[in-house]
Amino acid sequence: MPINFDEIIERRGTDSVKWDLFSTDILPMWVADMDFKVPEPITKALHKAVDHSVFGYTMDSKALRQTVVDRMKKLYDWDIDESWVVATTGLVSGFFAASNMLCKPGDGYLIQTPVYMPFNQIQDALGFIRQENPLTPIVDGNKLRYEMDWDNFNAAFHRDGHPTKMFLLCNPHNPIGKCFNREDLKRMAEKCVEEGSVIVSDEIHSELLLGENKHIPIASIAKEIEKNCITLVSPSKTFNIAGLFCGFAIISDEELRKSFRKTLDKMTLHVSGLSFVAAQAAFSGDCDPWLGELKAYLTHNRDILVNYIDTNLPSVITTIPEATYLGWLSFEDQVAKGMIGSDPSDFFLKRAKVVLNNGAAFGTGGEKFARINFGCPTSLLNEGLGRIKNSLLKD
Repeated sequence: MPINFDEIIERRGTDSVKWDLFSTDILPMWVADMDFKVPEPITKALHKAVDHSVFGYTMDSKALRQTVVDRMKKLYDWDIDESWVVATTGLVSGFFAASNMLCKPGDGYLIQTPVYMPFNQIQDALGFIRQENPLTPIVDGNKLRYEMDWDNFNAAFHRDGHPTKMFLLCNPHNPIGKCFNREDLKRMAEKCVEEGSVIVSDEIHSELLLGENKHIPIASIAKEIEKNCITLVSPSKTFNIAGLFCGFAIISDEELRKSFRKTLDKMTLHVSGLSFVAAQAAFSGDCDPWLGELKAYLTHNRDILVNYIDTNLPSVITTIPEATYLGWLSFEDQVAKGMIGSDPSDFFLKRAKVVLNNGAAFGTGGEKFARINFGCPTSLLNEGLGRIKNSLLKD
C-alpha cells in the first residue's frame, strides 16, 4: 500500500523546534527533520515498549549491534564485526567525543566548507584549531556543483604548525548534497594515513540517496583505511527519528575503540532505551519498503525545486543534490543588486514568511547562500517556493 507522503501533519503545539519557534504565519523550511510520519514498524515497536510499562536502564544489545552489522553488509557489502559498533547519543555527540579523544589544545582538525554547522563550532566549543579545505564551487548556468581542491587539501594538514589529528568528513555532504566518489575518498584517506590523521566520517545521510546515486563508506575501501576511521551512522535522518537521539560509531581498531568508549563514559553520554528500540526497528529491514517510496518522493521534490528555480528564478543558483533532502541556493546576484541584504535567510523570513538556514552558518563559502529543506509534502514545498518568488518580485 503506497505511503501518503502528501499528508499534512499538524506539528505545531508539539514543542517542535522546526515549527514552534515561529508564529503560525511562518512556513519553516530549515532544520533538517522531515514532515512525514515514521514507518509503521518503528511505531509498533515503540508502542510495544511503552505498553510494557517499565523504563529502567537499558543497554545496546548484541542483537542491536548485529543489526548494524547486517545493515552495512546489505547496503555496501562492507564486512564489520558487532564488537566494532558503539552506540552514541547521535552523530554530533559522536564527532564531538571523537574530537575530545583525538585532539588536545593546540591540535588541529580539518573540515571541508561549506559544511554542517557543528563541524565549524568545534573550535569555539572545544578550543581545537579549525583547518579548512574549502570545496571549489563550479557554476554552469544557474547550476552549481563542488569539487575537491587537492592542492589546498594537501597543504591544509598541520597548517600553521598545528598538528592535524582529525579529518572530519561529511559524506554525503551537508549542505551541498554531494556523494563523494571512490577515487576521491581513496585519495583523501591515503593522505590522512600518510599524515597520521584519523578520519571521522559523518555518514548520517548515507541512505537518503536521490535517483541512482550511490554511497560508499570511506572505511570500506581498504583495510588500512578502515583501521584509521571512525564511521558514524544513524537511522535518525533516514527514518525521521532525529529527536530520539541514537547513532553508532563503527571502529575496527581496538585501541581507538577503547579510547572512544572511555571518552563517552567521561562525557556521560547515555542513549535512552526507546532510542534503541526505534533503531532496531529502523535498521531491521522491515522499514525498507517505506524508505524506497520516500527516496522516490524526495527525488521528485528535488526535481520540483530545481525546475521551479529554472523556470521562475533563473538568477538563483542551485545545486542538484545527489543525496539528503536539503537544497543549497546562492542569492549572490540578488545581494549584489541590492535586492536583498547580505543574509538571504533574514530577508525571506521577513518578506516571504519562510524560514531557511543562513548559509553563513555553514562556514567559509556559505555567505549569500541559504539552505532549504524539501523533506515535506510537495504542496508545502510549492507554497514555500511561491512565497520566495513573490518576495523577490515585491517593490
